[in-house]
Amino acid sequence: MAYVLRFTSKKACGQLVQLRQLHSSHVCAAQVAISKFEKNKFMPYENLAKNIDVVKKRLNRPLTLSEKVLYSHLDEPASQDVVRGETYLRLRPDRVAMQDATAQMAMLQFISSGLPRVAVPATIHCDHLIEARLGGAQDLAVAKDINKEVYNFLATAGAKYGVGFWKPGSGIIHQIILENYAFPDVLLIGTDSHTPNGGGLGGLCIGVGGADAVDVLASLPWELKCPQVIGVKLTGKLAGWTSPKDIILKVADILTVKGGTGAIVEYFGPGVESISCTGMATICNMGAEIGATTSVFPYNHRMRDYLNATERGGIAEAAEKFKDVLLSADTGAEYDRVIEINLDELEPYINGPFTPDLGHPISKIGEAAKKNGWPLEVKVGLIGSCTNSSYEDMSRSASIANQALKHGMKAKSLFTITPGSEQIRATIERDQQAKALSDIGGMVLANACGPCIGQWKREDVPSGEPNTIVTSYNRNFVARNDGNPKTCAFVASPEIVTALVLAGRLDFNPLTDSLTAPDGTKFKLDSPYGDELPAKGFDPGVDTYQAPPEDGSSIQVDVSPTSDRLQLLSPFKRWDGEDLTDLRVLLKVKGKCTTDHISPAGPWLKYRGHLDNIANNCFIGAVNVENDSPNKVRNLLTGDWGAVPDTARSYKAKGVEWVVVGEQNYGEGSSREHAALEPRHLGGRAIIVKSFARIHETNLKKQGMLPLTFVNPDDYDKIRPDDKVALLGLKEMTPGKNLVCRLTHSDGSTDEFPLNHTMNEQQITWFQAGSALNRMKDLNKN
Repeated sequence: MAYVLRFTSKKACGQLVQLRQLHSSHVCAAQVAISKFEKNKFMPYENLAKNIDVVKKRLNRPLTLSEKVLYSHLDEPASQDVVRGETYLRLRPDRVAMQDATAQMAMLQFISSGLPRVAVPATIHCDHLIEARLGGAQDLAVAKDINKEVYNFLATAGAKYGVGFWKPGSGIIHQIILENYAFPDVLLIGTDSHTPNGGGLGGLCIGVGGADAVDVLASLPWELKCPQVIGVKLTGKLAGWTSPKDIILKVADILTVKGGTGAIVEYFGPGVESISCTGMATICNMGAEIGATTSVFPYNHRMRDYLNATERGGIAEAAEKFKDVLLSADTGAEYDRVIEINLDELEPYINGPFTPDLGHPISKIGEAAKKNGWPLEVKVGLIGSCTNSSYEDMSRSASIANQALKHGMKAKSLFTITPGSEQIRATIERDQQAKALSDIGGMVLANACGPCIGQWKREDVPSGEPNTIVTSYNRNFVARNDGNPKTCAFVASPEIVTALVLAGRLDFNPLTDSLTAPDGTKFKLDSPYGDELPAKGFDPGVDTYQAPPEDGSSIQVDVSPTSDRLQLLSPFKRWDGEDLTDLRVLLKVKGKCTTDHISPAGPWLKYRGHLDNIANNCFIGAVNVENDSPNKVRNLLTGDWGAVPDTARSYKAKGVEWVVVGEQNYGEGSSREHAALEPRHLGGRAIIVKSFARIHETNLKKQGMLPLTFVNPDDYDKIRPDDKVALLGLKEMTPGKNLVCRLTHSDGSTDEFPLNHTMNEQQITWFQAGSALNRMKDLNKN
């Protein structure tokens, strides 16, 4: 059998300790700079090796690769407890990365902390605010104009506080990180859920909310519940039409969108050697779709070649010296679960629609589409994104395009291409891949996220019309790409997408089926081929980086009080020391509730720096169990039906606080902390669900919300939309001790049941202070 599940015992990991105000800089004797942009910051391998030696002596057992990376970054390696899946770790990340949509709120929070400068290397990347419509140059020009105020804020804030600034047009944050900042054994946190992309270079790169980023920027230890470790053993080797994307699509099919929650996915085995460095990044990137904390590959020659190609030979040389100590699992290391995949037997996959874990081998997708009534005509194919926009991805897709051109054939579907970075754009233009993709009818978009996150002004299909699109992106939730809930979005590799746009049909299998050329002749596509790295080296393209000055204290960062794009933050109200009683149920959610449902992206991205304005999208995509409709709830004070944000504002104006009730894996998807900030801003106090996605649960804690789960999931059914809710036991709240939920129904009857929380002692202080930021200010006063 190609896919085998095996379970092993839990192993040890770590917990939180004391607060440390200063971030110690690690210095490697070789004095190798961590990036060409930070010549005075050096590779930390020597200190990390010392730390892991301390931890190994304490644990007295072999360590997995992910454990080595995590434990080597412990704040107090000699004293912190380490138990996988149980204790909290206090960690010292090497750097922070922020994309422009989330950086606005992160920098606003940092500004309100009152600190003069960030304590660790950090960057801002302008990739989320560029709408795809006419093509790269035109769309970029429009974005620079309409987002001028936001870009100026980010550029000046970065300069003032010591953060590097990548201008609009530079590329997608994760591709820029892979090209310039990620390195083997790095611990990097980023304000985007696809930060794990950097695991393709052997580091742990973890998506977080902006408040977590502010902790690290402020030199506080970063807290993470110690993950379990899922091992994925790869045997055989990739060949033909099968690509790295198919590995993660298969893993998603096995684990589902919540199967990786609370765990790091660590790949190993002989099959790893057949995957390029950027292919590994693709796999790690989409680990976010299974809820994993992050994903990682062991250091090998593919990573060394990529480091050399991106002018980081010194890092590659240093990594070679620490390969066994830090950059690979110990012999005998045990995993909490192991999945085995034989790459020789792996078929290309197409996952979807509406969820990235609904897997279909390409030989079965046509049958599934006909059975389920999914439109077979492919209206649009879209390749690129942070997941699949490497030189190799574009080269393999171009090899398919060139075969079509030889037969005089062009795409039957609309076709878009998104380069991941300015460097990729310049290189594929020089080497003619972009030309081949354009010649079959493709439109090259700006170096930005674009349609992947809903920044797509789609005009070929009216909203509400059922249709099919196929992308090489990572997510395909309802209405995510184009705002149309009837669009069936499928996820595949770039080369499969390219083949499907040539055929114009979802049920085309390039492994077995033929295309018909304009002259009537039939031909089969040869399997794709693409160089892993450009033979002529990378062309850097236009310089789009702004380094911060050594002293930015004199720089002015302006936020106009009349702006509709930016708004300085006011502190949330502190807990009054009493139980929460007479809470109303704002919304009882039915079914899946991702961060796209809680705080949609697309046109709302422009308000990411203005909390009050963006709160007007709060829960507008979530389905109300009372009427099976989104954005329509009953105001329990007036009896009127209205939009969720309007109803929440009505409650807030009358001093009425509220809760939201949800189901499994609540908050899966993007890291956007706005999905936690908005409910808090509008008067929410608690979210009560069957289970949470990791990042969202942490984001709620940071904002002083109570993330609570049913001890008995069936108690979800006891909550009625018109109940009054009391949360009891808050005065005695301690780690591991349940709270009590008391319901008073409209008929006068009551129900009572326990609720779990996962807050540790520090997180409880966040709730008591009103938010983690309030708590930080309290500590700074002392």
